[in-house]
Amino acid sequence: MDAFYGVTRDEKKCIGCRACEVACSFRWNASYDLTRSNVVGTQIEGETLFSVCRHCEKPECLLVCPVGAIVQDERGIVRIQNEKCVSCGICSTACAHGGIRLRPSKTSKCDLCEGHPLCVSLCPQGALEYQGQTSLSLRWKSSEDLISPGLSSCLGCSAELALRFALRTLGRNTILAIPPGCMGGVGVVGYGMTTGAKVPVFFPLLDNIAAMLSGIKREYRRKGVEVNVVAFAGDGGTADVGFQCLSAAAERGENIIYICYDNEGYMNTGFQRSGTTPYGAWTSTTPVGKRGIGKRQRSKNLPVIMAAHEIPYVATACMSYPQDFERKLQKAMRVKDGLAYIHLLSPCPTGWRFPPEKAIEIGRLAVETNFFPLWEMERGVYRFTVEANEPKLLEEFLQKMGKYSHLSRKQIEEIESILEKRYGILKSMVHQSASQQASSFGKNARFH
Repeated sequence: MDAFYGVTRDEKKCIGCRACEVACSFRWNASYDLTRSNVVGTQIEGETLFSVCRHCEKPECLLVCPVGAIVQDERGIVRIQNEKCVSCGICSTACAHGGIRLRPSKTSKCDLCEGHPLCVSLCPQGALEYQGQTSLSLRWKSSEDLISPGLSSCLGCSAELALRFALRTLGRNTILAIPPGCMGGVGVVGYGMTTGAKVPVFFPLLDNIAAMLSGIKREYRRKGVEVNVVAFAGDGGTADVGFQCLSAAAERGENIIYICYDNEGYMNTGFQRSGTTPYGAWTSTTPVGKRGIGKRQRSKNLPVIMAAHEIPYVATACMSYPQDFERKLQKAMRVKDGLAYIHLLSPCPTGWRFPPEKAIEIGRLAVETNFFPLWEMERGVYRFTVEANEPKLLEEFLQKMGKYSHLSRKQIEEIESILEKRYGILKSMVHQSASQQASSFGKNARFH
């Protein structure tokens, strides 16, 4: 099933007029009784609420219905068969979106008006839209959150958001490795035989992540079972102590997906520097003061190092660009003949010293200043996936964070020089790939 359908709301256009509720109640009951509407668009304390069935890809309501009254058709529309429904209310309890209305006479929900939602056509502000769920927002709403509710990490942590996002894309057919680190806390790994995820999770050592994944993948292949075997590891366990196992797995052609969430340090144990900590950055082990000027060494350019292993797929990503990250996850899942590596920039409010609500903005600035370019290497072909044609000034990015507040003009110029050189290398590889593809196309055209 490739397409799913739903109604989305543009919050900026919605004025809370409740026309959607009126339309829905009329459609179902031929009366303007808002208590019978399957859409809720009321205002509470100045905030407009919009609750309606999301027609999820894997509906929890369908899974828990004890009498099999809920079905999903070939288009993905979820329906309640009233002749079977006993109004027990279990489906309403299971729905995380408030999309099912429990009433004494019958349980009801949106059925999208057979493809012509009345709420959409009668919205006076054009705030509602009916579409196939090809947009990211709809896929997010329809997919299953495979991490337990609540926040087990620091406020504003983009790594936690990225993990939830990644598992929504990877799906239940996934085995997850979470080594010691920010994401390796009890929120995901759990206690005893329980975890904070709805997929199998194991807790490798910091230095053997890729080796354990390799063994798991080989065993499942021996049994003829195809499964996503995925690491979600920090930069310490990837660029430093775990690099030997990762490099060896890449050389052997192990078919695993390795995601490194790079917050540029050992943030879980007190903000110590790691191999990916940039030049000039403050950490607790690269202090700033009379003698300290931040880290004196350049960071490891780990994505390029992994690309040099000539594995099938390497990419950089950032949760500030979720569509780009999703597409790269899907490409990684399609790799069946080797290792796929995604290097995910994960701005850390605590260690980088910026307000938690600025995490997405910081990530965007990192890309827009070419501090962290978004690119991919697919079987030797390099391309930029989000290109800053008119990059912003680097200082606009650096001044947003406390870990760079001490930088001198000389240090800023050094950082600019490092970034310019690295971007130039990337650009040359992208241009070389484009030239080779054009040459290959020309040869094939002449041949035919």
